[in-house]
Amino acid sequence: MANDDIYQNLTMLGSETKAPQSPEEAVLERVPNPQAGTDYAVRFTAPEFTSLCPLTGQPDFAHLVLDYVPGDWLVESKSLKLFLFSFRNHGAFHEDCTVTIAKRLIEVLDPKWLRIGGYWYPRGGIPIDVFYQTGEPIPGVFLPDQGVPTYRGRG
Repeated sequence: MANDDIYQNLTMLGSETKAPQSPEEAVLERVPNPQAGTDYAVRFTAPEFTSLCPLTGQPDFAHLVLDYVPGDWLVESKSLKLFLFSFRNHGAFHEDCTVTIAKRLIEVLDPKWLRIGGYWYPRGGIPIDVFYQTGEPIPGVFLPDQGVPTYRGRG
């Protein structure tokens, strides 16, 4: 397969795309991994992720760090950005948002390994950090620390 051919099924990249109104409406696109067979890590960081509290409707903010070791597929980054954006009007608790993101990516990509750290900013004085991973890291793959310190407040 020629390198240009691996991008032929993408519908969002390079075109004007309407932001999805919900995570259910959002489409995650994938492309064949040109380095399939080589174990390496990919990191996406979303330091300004937002969703809504399902009870109060007030905004919740998180710093998300997503690491995965791809198998045959890579996530197309514009579709990932729009998927994450779709949570802005979505009401769900921190735990549900974080794990839902991981499970959707697993469903679409079938990665060799995936982890997500959801570092949520305090609401009501309590920060909630949510972590999910699919199993033990792949031996020999460099996985840096996610680099987000625990919340310390003023003190």
